[in-house]
Amino acid sequence: MAQLSLNQISGKLNNEFNGDSRKIVFWYDDKGEFEADITELQLEHAKIIKLTKSNLFQTKIQLERTDTEGNYLIYAPYPKPPSRENHLADTIKYSKEFFADRASLLMVDLGIEERYKPVIHKYLKFFAAKDRTQRFYELELDRYTTETIEVGLMSVLTKSKNPTFEEVVRTLLVEDNIESSAYLTEFKKYQLDEAFWKLCSQEFGYLDETPSIVKLLMTFFVTYTSKTIKGELPGSLQPYLATKPGSVMAFMDQMMNSIIYRAKFDNLSQQVFKYIHGENNMANLPAQDVMNLEVFPIADDIMIEWMVDRLLAEDLNAEMEGSSIPQLIKYRDKKHFAERYTTDYHLLKHAYYVVQAVAFLPEDDILSLIKQYDEQAYLVDTHYRKFYYYYDRLTDVHKYEELRSLVENIYTNRYLDVIIKRFNDLFSYEKVKGQFKLQKDFYNNFVRNYKERTIVIISDGLRYEVAKELVKRFQRDEKTAATIEPQIGVLPSYTQLGMASLLPHKTLTISEDYEVKVDGKPTGSLQAREEILQSRDSNSICIQFNDVKQMKQQQLRDTFQGKSVVYIYHNQIDGRGDTAISEDEVFNSCEEAIKEIFDLIKRLTGYISASNFLVTADHGFIYKREKLAEDAKIDKFFERTDRLNRRFIVTEHAYEEIGTQRMSLKDIIDEEDGRYVVYPSTSNVFKLPGGGQNYVHGGSSPQELLIPVIQIRTQRGYVETEDAKISLISSLQKVTNLILNLDFIQKEAISSVVKPATYKVFFINSQGSLISNENIHVANSKETDASKRLFKLRFSLKNQTYERSQKYYLVALNEQTGLEVLRHELMIDIAFSGDFGF
Repeated sequence: MAQLSLNQISGKLNNEFNGDSRKIVFWYDDKGEFEADITELQLEHAKIIKLTKSNLFQTKIQLERTDTEGNYLIYAPYPKPPSRENHLADTIKYSKEFFADRASLLMVDLGIEERYKPVIHKYLKFFAAKDRTQRFYELELDRYTTETIEVGLMSVLTKSKNPTFEEVVRTLLVEDNIESSAYLTEFKKYQLDEAFWKLCSQEFGYLDETPSIVKLLMTFFVTYTSKTIKGELPGSLQPYLATKPGSVMAFMDQMMNSIIYRAKFDNLSQQVFKYIHGENNMANLPAQDVMNLEVFPIADDIMIEWMVDRLLAEDLNAEMEGSSIPQLIKYRDKKHFAERYTTDYHLLKHAYYVVQAVAFLPEDDILSLIKQYDEQAYLVDTHYRKFYYYYDRLTDVHKYEELRSLVENIYTNRYLDVIIKRFNDLFSYEKVKGQFKLQKDFYNNFVRNYKERTIVIISDGLRYEVAKELVKRFQRDEKTAATIEPQIGVLPSYTQLGMASLLPHKTLTISEDYEVKVDGKPTGSLQAREEILQSRDSNSICIQFNDVKQMKQQQLRDTFQGKSVVYIYHNQIDGRGDTAISEDEVFNSCEEAIKEIFDLIKRLTGYISASNFLVTADHGFIYKREKLAEDAKIDKFFERTDRLNRRFIVTEHAYEEIGTQRMSLKDIIDEEDGRYVVYPSTSNVFKLPGGGQNYVHGGSSPQELLIPVIQIRTQRGYVETEDAKISLISSLQKVTNLILNLDFIQKEAISSVVKPATYKVFFINSQGSLISNENIHVANSKETDASKRLFKLRFSLKNQTYERSQKYYLVALNEQTGLEVLRHELMIDIAFSGDFGF
């Protein structure tokens, strides 16, 4: 019994025992409701005797012989016996009797109106246990009705601290064994099962002559499915449709979006899919029918299969409900099971753009072609790289094998070989001089005239398109300014020559034994390069990236103190790609390189106040996943005495072999040298012994010869950030249907000062009660074009009566902070409730 009830009884009894005359009070508790609590009763002027079947005579002696002056409460946990059988009958005649009604006491304690006394009486068995009664008190219900009382009792039995019927239902649904629900057994024990099923009918429109938790669960999923797919459900599922689908959808959305229930919801989805024989009933639904379905992952499987089929047919104009394949991917990637399929959706997006390159046409002059690559064509290489980055993260790639072959074929034959062939037909150093900077002039162009400390990060194999992605990452940071331009690399495009060309020099030469020197000095080691740098500026140093990475703040300050030029050598991409056993990991290393360089620059900015950075490379690379066929390898015309590489030959012979082109070394390095560089006209390679054919460089192509130069300016200091905001743009004064679609916009693009935010959007009434499903939207768009930050949300209002005179609101909450960011008042004017709005 709750403490408040004891206090009430104590108060009444203490009043009885007030006064100078002796008082004896008998309390016959017919049902023994207070037997467990009698010892806790606090009486100020009376003693308590608890009657048993064997202490009646002893009690009579105590009252009439032993203590004839003291006040006594005589408590009997059983009905008052007839006078003939009651040894204390004569004592009762000159005493008083006390009556306590547990139901009445509970109602007084809780402030429950008298009209609900039958409800309390019905469930008195529940209140027989002190712990259950106490937990009911602790719910602190705002108001009492038959429904709230019954829901409160259910909440206690389900151990829920949130006394709502929806929470009770959720608790029952996520039980370990819903086929023999322990909670429902408890409900039956206390006569609450009838009330539970009545509320299921009242709240959700669930009607069943033999209700069960399993069938209720199936009804929720089937009803939600019926309202989010097009067409009719199979006849076998029709019996599981609820009559209040709006309420069901609101309940399901809350459960899907709940941090607490999200994982359990996924398990329920899997269970229900088996119950309803989903493989038979849903697997053959058209993709268009399941476009909006999100409670079963099979919808994603169907959508993905449709997209793969469209891409295999090279049907890039395919649409569904007016949305293109990239738009559908973006839409589905925000649905409930998107996390499970996000790798698939990323793969499909990048496959789409590679397939789009089937129509690629290169420009007709070298300057325009380089500009075309710089501004747009580089993206084909990026999408190809990203395709394999995600492909390699899938455990089951069987369904993408045909698509992979198509991507490979289009990338190699319709894009890569086309652009390389055109590039080599047009390219000469003479044509690009004066229009584009040359890699061999890097120091003079970008470093020599420095006015402050300059940190140069040289990333071995940092291809131009990878550098473009790094720049985009910096450009999202408001405290950083980053620009990129292409410079024309040296041919052959390999490490020794590329690294040497980045050093200060007057002459760049390749010796007879193929050692690369600047001003006659070797360049192969870190120490040699540092000596060359210091010959121009004694305050210059060269250092390996891994050494810098391991330094603590004070070590960094000591190392960089007083230095005007610092060359940092980074070897993530080439280090992985140039090894046959790891060359297929090169696209992973590109992602890691971007992160490592970004993190290093942010760290140096913060630790040593560095602000002026250059990022460049020695060369780029070509990578194709498919092994080259033997007939694609160029063989047998060169001499073994030549300097041989898979993508170039340095030779004294003026070879004119089909599928190759040549250039004089003199035209490349501006030094007297009678040798030639011979290279494939396309992406083919020379046939040489040994492994490593997928990752290659050294030849002439935009991918190998267009070297990035990124100039970065950073600022120190804390930046106040804010969450991305959303706003309603649809006109919304009156709602006349239970289903409506509304347009919103993310106000600002994501940047260093605007951070992604997750919003929960729904409708409520004037009392704050939820009246619709909940939409979860992640505001994370980086698009600078506002029209590309528009998004649409679909709402289903609960099936209930709406008053035109009442106020209703569309509300958006920031899920992380819980703060309300949008409240839009509106009228709901629906002529009929029930299912008519659907």
